This record gives sequence, structure tokens and C-alpha cells, in this order.
Amino acid sequence: MVVRIRLARFGKRNQPFFRLFVADARCRRDGRHIECVGNYDPVPGKDGNRHVGLNMDRIRYWLSVGAQPSDTVSRLLGQAGLIPIPPEKPSSNKKRFARARGEIKETDKK
Repeated sequence: MVVRIRLARFGKRNQPFFRLFVADARCRRDGRHIECVGNYDPVPGKDGNRHVGLNMDRIRYWLSVGAQPSDTVSRLLGQAGLIPIPPEKPSSNKKRFARARGEIKETDKK
């Protein structure tokens, strides 16, 4: 059984709120979970910060027994100092804008 640490979406439309769940990888995003280990509010509050609450002891435990964090959760855990910060993946939008600025030249297709 592959166990993953991932986000489950809660909240209202245009006001998302996420909880960090430890769940079986075969379960749905908002489906059955094993344990809730934190929360994440991506909408900046009045102070201008995004709020993250983590149960560090339980996250360390799940990582020690082999739970794999999702890409977004690994970025959050890296910022919190629990794991090394993962390298940033290039997105297709960055390539498209770089191509528009002339930094990347398109190859001729035959």
C-alpha cells in the first residue's frame, strides 16, 4: 500500500482551504484518509500571508515510514524545513513566454 501526503480541498467557491491528509494513493482527492496532519490556506489574509499549520511530529513519522508527499506538499514541507526544498519544475507557460520574448528559438519542422 503506497501512502501519500496530499492536499484535500475544502471551503467555498473562490475561497479554497486545504487540509494535509495522509491517504492511500488509490483513494480520491477528497476521499477516505488515514490521518489529518495539517492545513493550508492559500488566500492571503489581512496580514498578507498565507497560513500553514503543520503537525511536525506526525509528518516526520509518516515520512519515516515511507509516505511520499505530493509535489505541492513537498514544496510546503521544504519551506517549513522538514525536507530539502525540491527543485522547481519548468512549466509549459514559462517556455511559451520565453519563446515569445525570443529567448528560445523554435526549431524548423519538416
